[in-house]
Amino acid sequence: MSPESSDPRTRDTSCVKVEDVSLHYGGGADGVLALKGANLDIRRGEFAAVVGPSGCGKSTLLKLISGLYRPSAGRVVVDGVDLRKPLKTVGMAFQNPAMLPWRTTLENLLLPFQVVHPHRVHFRRDKEMYVEKARALLARVGLVGAEDRYPWQLSGGMQQRASLCRALIHDPQILLLDEPFGALDAFTREELWDVLKGLWQEKKFTVLLVTHDLTEAVYLADTVHVFSNRPGRVIYRCEVNIPAGKNPEARFSREFVDHVHDLRAQISRERLAS
Repeated sequence: MSPESSDPRTRDTSCVKVEDVSLHYGGGADGVLALKGANLDIRRGEFAAVVGPSGCGKSTLLKLISGLYRPSAGRVVVDGVDLRKPLKTVGMAFQNPAMLPWRTTLENLLLPFQVVHPHRVHFRRDKEMYVEKARALLARVGLVGAEDRYPWQLSGGMQQRASLCRALIHDPQILLLDEPFGALDAFTREELWDVLKGLWQEKKFTVLLVTHDLTEAVYLADTVHVFSNRPGRVIYRCEVNIPAGKNPEARFSREFVDHVHDLRAQISRERLAS
């Protein structure tokens, strides 16, 4: 495992702790034990990634951290407080951008302001301010001119840019990403890696990314956690340390490739053990 990053954000206190968490779907013999004794610690401002075999509970972990699910055992702690209801300070983006087809790009971005407290209380009064903020964020990701287009008028990459903006528009403390680039072509996917990195470096939110793409995990994350087969738990933790920094060219460096091979070997061993 790599040494601790020198980035001061990674020395902050924990933002998210998953402590001995188990989750059982359903009941009786037909129930599914998705997670068992899972532990995870994400520092404030950290970019963490989770990888592992298909069906190992990675997406379930995101739902627990968002507060959408309650653990069957153990606890999820956010900023030192046990999580007992859905978080208001979380943004989420998925493989399917899930843009509302009857809303323009700008109107899709404004949706969190209309439903998330306390913004929804002030939306009518402060609408002009919210619109200005949405336009500025769209400009930040290269979507100037797309404000009045509907989702079906946007490419897949443009929709995913807009989806990221919608997840971040209300300045969430935590961003949860579930395979957000999995359906895109390689060129667009790599382009959006840098868009996401730029937003993260600018806004300093905490990120947990679920992905099957090991190159994506190493390129984006400070720390990569490997999940076991179901029932899922963290079996390996890798601190990503690329001395020359992480830019597109770094993906061909010896250190970068070694990290990818290391993670692949961990997952391969886990698959063979099933």
